[in-house]
Parts: sequence; structure tokens; C-alpha cells
Amino acid sequence: MIDRDYNPDLLNSFLDYLDSALDKSQNTIKEYNYDLVTFFKYLKLDNLNDNTNSISDDNSKNIIINDITINDLKKLTLEDLYTYTTYLKNIKKNNAATRARKVASLKSFFNYLCINQKLLDINPAQNLETPKIGKRLPKYLTLEESRQLLNNVEKIDSRNESRDYAIITLFLNCGMRLSELTGINISDIDFDNNKLNVIGKGNKERTIYLNKACIDAINKYIADRPKPKMQSKKDNPLFLSERKTRISQRMVQDIVKKYLSATGLSKYSTHKLRHTAATLMYKYGNVDIRALQQLLGHESISTTEIYTHVDNEIIRNAVESNPLSNFKPESD
Repeated sequence: MIDRDYNPDLLNSFLDYLDSALDKSQNTIKEYNYDLVTFFKYLKLDNLNDNTNSISDDNSKNIIINDITINDLKKLTLEDLYTYTTYLKNIKKNNAATRARKVASLKSFFNYLCINQKLLDINPAQNLETPKIGKRLPKYLTLEESRQLLNNVEKIDSRNESRDYAIITLFLNCGMRLSELTGINISDIDFDNNKLNVIGKGNKERTIYLNKACIDAINKYIADRPKPKMQSKKDNPLFLSERKTRISQRMVQDIVKKYLSATGLSKYSTHKLRHTAATLMYKYGNVDIRALQQLLGHESISTTEIYTHVDNEIIRNAVESNPLSNFKPESD
């Protein structure tokens, strides 16, 4: 939850812009808020000539930032912003990906002040370079590990076996995001055509097609599903907590973690099940990269392309399938 009273007016105005004009999701807006609050706290320490090394999650709550104005930001230079990114790297120990996200937040914020609000004549972040991020291959469960995980849901004594099994089945078969799964309403499911609509990043709606395993798991859970406390035609959540309200993202993470740990796969997380689904579809289903992009809800094809590099076996099989792979020259 964002404490808007804690924020400078400029930040709240920017958050409203993200929400109303750019239609960003609430999770994305929270990330922007977190990144910019971190930046404003750094500014206050720097302005006070305090020791920026002392800022931590524990004592940062005492730093007042809601008195920051546009005049404070007019003093900033590109050099000041690079000093901040150095602080993120050396003091906060942020990795390149985290620093890149925070730089992107700064760029968006200062663009808003310069272009949309015309409050700044010079944009100090205009030439701020983004830290280079090395491409990391996604971590995922193998096909056998995925089968073991599903089997263990039924083996572990649980009052919510059918619900938990349906959750993990949807993750492993559809590759949906955590927020997409918790946001599903029963009315979103088209049982006649075996598909459902989900709301992804940026409040973009897309269709996910359900295979037999998904339909069977959902039907079994619905047969066991208690009646929710609050129910309406528009808001009738598929997955319920034990309090009979919409299940939270944190609770789903705890559920998945429980079964991963029981399967000896504690190094993985809920998001890795999304990677697993994408990898299994690409590796075993001969899925076209564009189709996979649409299924996962990626805005850029470059995001989806990481799954084309996950398994050298595919490349090996392609070489072995060459019709000349067994060719031998005729002997004299």
C-alpha cells in the first residue's frame, strides 16, 4: 500500500499520471513509487551532508521526503544522478538489473516533469546511461521434476488438495503470471471452448487456452470449492483462501513453496513455474516463438527469445536431423 501522505506532491502527481494516462498496473505503480522514494531519501541525506552509508531499511523510515519541491530537483545534474547510481551499486549492493529498473524510473519521472508538466527546462536524466544487464538463461524444472511436483500435491495431506493441484497445474501448463492467476474470476472461464481471459501487465487482456489437464483440475476444484463470503457476477474469484475470500499472491507463493520443498526443489520459486511452462512448450511442443510470445503476454519478442537458448539438445537434434548427417564419401 502506498502512503501518499509520505510522498512529495510531485511524486503523487506522477503516480496519478501512470495510473490514468498510461494505464499502468498497481504493481508497476508500486515499483515506481518504491524506486523514487529511495531516490528522494538519498537526496535528503546528501543535502544534509549526512553519511549516505547509514541509510538502511530500518532507519530510512525516519527520513522525511514530502517537503521536496521542484526547486530541489532543479539543482540536480547528470553527475548527481551518476553519484546516486554509484551509491546503489556500492552501498545498497543493487545488482545491474535492479539498478537498470531504478534508472528507468528516474528517466520516466524526469521526462514527466520536463515534457508533460514543463516544470524543468533541463532534464538531468536525459543522457543517464542504463547499466548493462547480462542475459541470464531462465531457471526451470525439467519434465520429470514437473511430474514429481504434481504427484506430490496429491501425496501431501492437505485440506485444499484440489485447489493447490489446480493452481500448480495452471502454472505449469499455461505459463501465467502470479497476478494473473489470483485475478481469475469464474466468469473469465469459457468452459465450452476451454479458454479463459486474464489481465496481464499494463491491464492488457489476453486469452489463454486450457488443455485437458487444466480443465479437469479446475472442474475438480470447483466441485470442492466452498461458497465465497462475497460473490457477485463480476467478482467471483476462482481461487479462494480458507477465509473464503480471493486468494492473495503471498498465499499462492507459500502454497507453491510448500510443494516445491516437499519435492526437493526448494531452489525454485513460483515465477520459475512460468519459465518451466514456456520451456516445456518450446522444447516438446514445437511452439512457434511468436505464438509463445502471445501466450506468455510478452510485449517484446526479445523477452520471449530467451527460451530459444535454454536447451542445447534442440540445437543438437537440429544438426542430427540434417539429411547429410550420416553421409560418408564413397571409397575408391
